[in-house]
Amino acid sequence: MTPFRLTIISPDGPKFEGDVEEIIVRTTSGDLGIMAGHANCVAPLGMGQATVIIDGKKRYGACIGGLFSMVDGKATIVATTFEWAEDIDAQRAEAAYQRAQQVLDSKDASDTEIALAQARLRRALVRKSVAGHK
Repeated sequence: MTPFRLTIISPDGPKFEGDVEEIIVRTTSGDLGIMAGHANCVAPLGMGQATVIIDGKKRYGACIGGLFSMVDGKATIVATTFEWAEDIDAQRAEAAYQRAQQVLDSKDASDTEIALAQARLRRALVRKSVAGHK
């Protein structure tokens, strides 16, 4: 496969810069697969697994929100949060899941608390799922 340039950045700093053969990212309207020669595009990122193929090997990351762009053969992921599978603390993700679940199970939680807990639960589920690819 023909490689192309990918840059991944987040508020925590650069996460990756190099040549890749394929990218699959979760956008707000579904998964988007990108290979060399793809048309220029911009898409808002949803919450999900990012798969990057480098030298024929898959590398997985948890991508939570942001923006994807492919312009003139160069791809950029500007993520709100991005963690490679090997960097995810699975125990921390499980603890976040349990805390969110407790709020959702509570009869006294406000609508705001429930909405925040639902978002935390989704993030924890993505992180737990991606951590399984270590």
